[in-house]
Amino acid sequence: MQTIEIDFDVFKEITVRRKHAGITPNDVLREVFGLEPRQESLTQKAQSGKPWVVKGVVFPNGTEFRSLYKGQMYYARVDEGFLVLNGKKFSSPSAATKPITKNPVNGWKFWECKFPEDNNWQTIISLRKDVLARS
Repeated sequence: MQTIEIDFDVFKEITVRRKHAGITPNDVLREVFGLEPRQESLTQKAQSGKPWVVKGVVFPNGTEFRSLYKGQMYYARVDEGFLVLNGKKFSSPSAATKPITKNPVNGWKFWECKFPEDNNWQTIISLRKDVLARS
């Protein structure tokens, strides 16, 4: 896989053109350049389960979540329509923080995610803000 450097304005434009979280930056650029959508890869086929949809944000099946809390990294993953942390299913990002923090915490600020076939982690609150901006 090739890596290219882009400036912040290009990054913002690509982000705005993503209609939902399952659309990759590569998908956006293929559309801009008039290229046919790429064939579904084997990894995508393996990740084709039910996405987790929360407050208008779509997290494809297999999306990874992480958070650093008190010096320890915690990991969760989207599996068949839920966020799964240590084998337990959660329906909201905030609910998934409670076993870690033992207190109510805004999960949108707590977690960051990485979509299947994506190399970059991003805060999930930024995805929610994107959805709200389009509304």
